[in-house]
Amino acid sequence: MTTTLAAPDPVADFPAELRPARTDVRTATRTFFFILWRDIFVTGRELGPFLAQVLVEPFFILFVFGKVLGELGYTSGGFQQILLPGVVALNSFLVSLQNTALPLVIDFSWTKEIEDRLLAPIPTSLVAVEKLVFGALRGIIASLVMIPVGFLILDDVSWPMDSFLPTLGVLLMGALAGSTVGLTIGTLAPPRHISVIFAVTLTPLMFTGCTQFPWHSLADIRWFQALCAINPLTYVSEGIRALLLPPGGPGSIPLWIDLLALSGAIVLFGLIGIMGFHRRAQD
Repeated sequence: MTTTLAAPDPVADFPAELRPARTDVRTATRTFFFILWRDIFVTGRELGPFLAQVLVEPFFILFVFGKVLGELGYTSGGFQQILLPGVVALNSFLVSLQNTALPLVIDFSWTKEIEDRLLAPIPTSLVAVEKLVFGALRGIIASLVMIPVGFLILDDVSWPMDSFLPTLGVLLMGALAGSTVGLTIGTLAPPRHISVIFAVTLTPLMFTGCTQFPWHSLADIRWFQALCAINPLTYVSEGIRALLLPPGGPGSIPLWIDLLALSGAIVLFGLIGIMGFHRRAQD
C-alpha cells in the first residue's frame, strides 16, 4: 500500500508580515474592489436623488444660455455647438469634485465612517484612491447623461459617433482631475468652513473653465485668458471641442496640450490630496 503525502506549504508557517507580498497585493486588490462595489451599489439605490442633483444646474444652463438667449437673438446659431461640450465637461469635472470632497468632509468630521475603511486590509493610499475612482465614476455618469439632455433642449448640435470613444477618454481624465481636486479640498479644508470654501471655489471654477466660450476667443482679454489657463476644467472643455468641432470653426487648444495639462493636474492634486488624506487619517 502506497501513501501519498501532500507537500507542505512553505508559506503557511510564516507569520503574516513575512509572507510574500503577492498575497497582500491580492487581498488589497479584492478589498479595494469590494469597497468600490459597495459605494456603487449605494449609488444604484439612490439613483433618483443623484440624477436630480447632477441634472438641475446644467439643465438650466443649457436651457437659458442655449435656448432662451438664442430665441431672443442674443446668441448666434453656432453658440449651441460650443455650449454643449462645455456643459458636459462641467458636469464631468464638478460632479467628480463634489462627490469626492463632500463625503470626505462628512466621513472625517461627523459620521467617522472612514475609520471602518482604514481598518480594512488595504493601504491607506488605496482608500484615498478608491474615493477618487468613485467620485470620477459619478462624474462620468453625470456627463454622459447630459449628452441626450442637450439634444432634447438644443436644436443645432451634433455629436459624431466616431469621436465618442476619444471624447469618453477626455471626460474620464476630466473626471479624475476633478476628483483629485476634490480630494485636496476634502482633506485640507477645515470642516467648519467647507460651505465657505465651496462657495469661493466652485463658482470661479465654473466660470473660468471655458464652458461657455472657446479659450481662443479671449485673445483680447489676456488677463482673463491667462486665468482660464490655470483652471483644469478649461482643458476638459477645450479637449472635447477639439474632437467635436468641425475644421474651420472656432479654434481649440490642441488635444495633446489638453491631455498633458490634465495629466499634470491629476498627478499634482492627486499627490497633494493623498498626502492630506494620510494626515487626516492619522489625526
